[in-house]
Amino acid sequence: MYEPDLVLLDIMLPRKDGWQVCREIREISTKPIIMITAKSETFDKVLGLELGADDFLVKPIDIKELIARIKAVLRRCSAREIPIDNEVVKFDNIEISRQKYELKLRGKSVDVPPKELELLYFLAYNFNRVFSRDQLLDKVWGFDYLGDSRTVDVHVKRLREKLDGVSDKWLLKTVWGVGYKFEVLQ
Repeated sequence: MYEPDLVLLDIMLPRKDGWQVCREIREISTKPIIMITAKSETFDKVLGLELGADDFLVKPIDIKELIARIKAVLRRCSAREIPIDNEVVKFDNIEISRQKYELKLRGKSVDVPPKELELLYFLAYNFNRVFSRDQLLDKVWGFDYLGDSRTVDVHVKRLREKLDGVSDKWLLKTVWGVGYKFEVLQ
């Protein structure tokens, strides 16, 4: 199977639109996506970025700008590639095992409810990407979850209490008006 380093994705495609293709790619991959379109509305750009695109270009495209953006996106993404094996995510002073449902902070196991661990694992696995409450509910709780979307806020608050002071190299960050992310600091 061929695995590209980056996907250039046009929004206007013959069978499926680029929005749907972007969603499908994000279901299976964190490879960088640059969306290309003739649509220049702010709404379209925001939608593309919220769906998981890493950059957005409006046609007509200057080839030099395209090459520069490809290099910039690849540079950002290669800097964040951390080997993830056996469903374990590791950063400075934190280890999250989805397989064992175990959270270790500074090498010591910490009790954490399953949904908190799943939320933390999902955010850490997809570090530096922002997810809205609805996206997190869909990915962590499941699309059929009927509860209040504020449950995400409660889980993040509890996680922050557990993670407080563990490391200065990453943090669980609120992106106001958008959602949350596990931010790895350079």
